[in-house]
Amino acid sequence: MRRVLSQCYKELAQFRRDRLTVALAFILPFLTLLIFGYAIRLEAQNIPITIQDFDNTPLSRSYIERLYATNQFAATPRVNDVAEAIDRGVATAGVIIPPNFSQQVQSGRGSTVQVLIDGTDVNNARVIRNSIQATTRFFVQDSGLQTTPPSIRPVTRIWFNPGRQESLYIVPGTCAVILWIYPSLLAALAMVREKEQGTIVQVYASSLSASELLFGKVLAYLLVGLCEAIAVIGASMILFGLWFAGDPTPFLLATPLFITVATLFGLTIGTRATSQNAAVQAVATIGFLTAFLLSGFIYPLSNIPFPLSIVSNVVPARYYIPIIRDAFVRGTGWVGVWSHVLILMLLGFVLFQAARRNLSKMQLGD
Repeated sequence: MRRVLSQCYKELAQFRRDRLTVALAFILPFLTLLIFGYAIRLEAQNIPITIQDFDNTPLSRSYIERLYATNQFAATPRVNDVAEAIDRGVATAGVIIPPNFSQQVQSGRGSTVQVLIDGTDVNNARVIRNSIQATTRFFVQDSGLQTTPPSIRPVTRIWFNPGRQESLYIVPGTCAVILWIYPSLLAALAMVREKEQGTIVQVYASSLSASELLFGKVLAYLLVGLCEAIAVIGASMILFGLWFAGDPTPFLLATPLFITVATLFGLTIGTRATSQNAAVQAVATIGFLTAFLLSGFIYPLSNIPFPLSIVSNVVPARYYIPIIRDAFVRGTGWVGVWSHVLILMLLGFVLFQAARRNLSKMQLGD
């Protein structure tokens, strides 16, 4: 245990002396939090829409006002041809109100409103279509134009996030990505730096085993990662209003476990990489891309196609993101996330064995 602590003290001393590494550990995670927290928005807003009103009556103008009242659409300059406006990219959608709109609606015969939508972005097109349909139904009911009451009338209640604050969804996931990338990157660079500077030879010449070396480095960068976690999550609470929604103990236990797994991943990369550039590229490619795209951070896991859906099963961030989102949004506690904690433990054990085997081979000169 004393040799493990000595290795940990050595790593922390080297970390403290390297100002660039300290900046990498604390300034870049904070900048990442600001960029992701404020820039990523999944709910479409300010969609440019153009409207041609050939009826120009109080009823048609009221319908147009109702569309803009959703705060989801932004008006564009009126054009003579809606299709041309969409083709030129001036508008994403267009609504054409026929000349006899008001007369047909008030006579009970109904009227057809044409809606043209740019389908380049399929998800955005689906959002626009659903929004216009919902707004039209609400306008018909609110204006007393519906002749018969609907047979089914759903009453919707939004749980966990009734205010529909996207930050409650984006920011916890951002914290998970940050706590995965930067501890793993620091650990990988530390391991490769020892190989480049030749100090790893001194370790081989000593009686320090591969497991003791790994434990020392993991302990050092676990402490650094916990400081990062306190800084990033504390900033999230201040800037984005995050707070615990329920029992925080799964989150408090899983966070150091997740950082340990991230450190072990970085050490595994570091034992295989031959240069710091190679280590950075490996962490960025394998670590960041999988944590960003295959963890459920942005896209639902059900949307990941085969065979990438199989790869997502071994992405540690996939299991930590539900834990941190549960802590700050859902609040279900151990009932909902206990299995994720166990899987993180399993992944940590696998990565430790891989890193230890690589170090043992290096010591034997294989």
